[in-house]
Amino acid sequence: MPGYHVKHESHAVAGVAPLTIRSLLDRQQFADPDGAAERMGISSAAWPLFGMVWPSGQQLAARIAQRPVNPAERILEIGCGLALASLVAHRRGADITASDCHPLTAAFLLQNELLNALNPMPYRHGFWSTDEMNGALPIAQDQPRVEGRFDLIIGSDILYERDDSGALPWFIAQHANPGAQIWIVDPDRANRAAFTRQMAGLGLGVKEERLDAAATLANEAYKGRLLTYRCS
Repeated sequence: MPGYHVKHESHAVAGVAPLTIRSLLDRQQFADPDGAAERMGISSAAWPLFGMVWPSGQQLAARIAQRPVNPAERILEIGCGLALASLVAHRRGADITASDCHPLTAAFLLQNELLNALNPMPYRHGFWSTDEMNGALPIAQDQPRVEGRFDLIIGSDILYERDDSGALPWFIAQHANPGAQIWIVDPDRANRAAFTRQMAGLGLGVKEERLDAAATLANEAYKGRLLTYRCS
């Protein structure tokens, strides 16, 4: 037994066939026998968060499903968790790389690709920290790290922690091509304003779009916004 329990659910995203997603049973799951998550600074309370399908992730998946596929465009999802948006883009034929820092993300992604008869997509370890921003050596990982630059960088609900040092904007800047767009779906987190100021310091202006949605039989009500950053 892996030390945690899972469930399988079907998730409908307009524009693509429904996806079967293997996720953690609930937020009470935890298993870090070799301390891999602890070394990344992932607490027992935060450990299960990667393994849930979050409303903002569903919003990002819905938006990427509407984007025309450009074979020449490279896309990176950061903090992907279960990578619903990446799976949607991959199914549509986009060149997308999923990334996260959780030690189990790659295994869950592979299982979800198999469940949906998808070929494996690129997965990379993606981690931003003040230490690495200041030149510290990265923590050794089993997975290759994010390298290179991308034309579109996407993420959902990744502004839940304070980032006074600007490590996340720094990480994005390391991997954004000139003229790239950055999409962040944010459920009105308090850290949004500080993040936008940090991005402005890098020369990236923002356009905000409300994504509020009423409750339906399938989904709870949602309040949040799509933040689109690009060179101003």
